[in-house]
Amino acid sequence: MTTEVIEEVKLDDKIKKDLEEPGKWNVIFLNDDTTPMEFVVELLIIIFKHSQETAEQVMLQVHEKGSAIVGCYTFEIAEQKTTEAVGCARQQGFPLGIQMERA
Repeated sequence: MTTEVIEEVKLDDKIKKDLEEPGKWNVIFLNDDTTPMEFVVELLIIIFKHSQETAEQVMLQVHEKGSAIVGCYTFEIAEQKTTEAVGCARQQGFPLGIQMERA
């Protein structure tokens, strides 16, 4: 019976290390003529954790400019917050538009 000696393989030399941070995604509210401003402020406070003051500022930007970034998150968190906000809006009968785009 023959015993062979196998040289130790250094994994670090064999594995390419290409780690990068997960990309960030902007969540954007779109203006419409139906969704009440108070409801938008409520969503910004409850789901996106804005203060009353910043929620009102963002809501006014959505109203005056047509859209505004309400938060920047990893994809999974942005997707969850978008789904939750759209669900709340639809449950109340509002057509609030929300988009996600790579930051």
